[in-house]
Amino acid sequence: MRLPSMSQPFLLAPIAECPPGPPGAQLRLAVLGARGVGKSAMIVRFLTKRFIGDYEPNTGEVRRAGRGAAPRPSGLTALCSTGNLYSRLVHLDGDHVAVQIQDTPGCIQVQEDCVQVLDSLSRCVKWAEGFLLVYSITDHSSYQSVQPLYQHIRKVHPDARTPIIIVGNKADLLHARQVQAKEGLQLADELGSLFLEISTSEDSQGVCDVFQYLCKEVSKLQHAGSTDRRRSSIIPRPKSPNMQDLKRRFKQALSSKVK
Repeated sequence: MRLPSMSQPFLLAPIAECPPGPPGAQLRLAVLGARGVGKSAMIVRFLTKRFIGDYEPNTGEVRRAGRGAAPRPSGLTALCSTGNLYSRLVHLDGDHVAVQIQDTPGCIQVQEDCVQVLDSLSRCVKWAEGFLLVYSITDHSSYQSVQPLYQHIRKVHPDARTPIIIVGNKADLLHARQVQAKEGLQLADELGSLFLEISTSEDSQGVCDVFQYLCKEVSKLQHAGSTDRRRSSIIPRPKSPNMQDLKRRFKQALSSKVK
């Protein structure tokens, strides 16, 4: 039986926000994909190590707990389904790093007749420095939305170094698979991206590994950019005068005085 999917985050524990810092002091990530692929569940799984249960999109009420999901505790906060920004300090290579993760609404699609949604998508893509493009292995249409999303990101970020990871979610639902692993790998090879299949409900470590890897790649890109800026800001040192040229000019000046 296919489990209903989630796009609205229910937090099972408070997520400690990191204090605002100067530009460049935070890693800005965005999770994009079609509706129902489990974007919010991935983010909450990474930040809280818990798996959120199924919910009713229109009312925000939990209907039942999904396989491996924890029941909804009292005082649970339901956040807006139009997209949320999570901000937290996370461990990265032994250090605490400020990370912001933009959770995009599932209705976001790359369509010419949906200008407002495209504007929202473009703002998110322009803001972020690293991206997870998520599809569900049980929904082939969500897989088909990955390539146009990737192309849209590359239009906004033409720098090929901008990290983009393609993620096939719900890998535990093999009986309902519509997208083979080789299809995801082939698409990633064509786009020059990394590809991983994970199960948000059953493998918290896999989810953590995806976000950790993306954080590391964004951090590398930030450090490379700061190095480039420092190099460009250095004033070129004046060239040392050519002594032979100076002697020649001195002789010319003396000869002209003698005449």
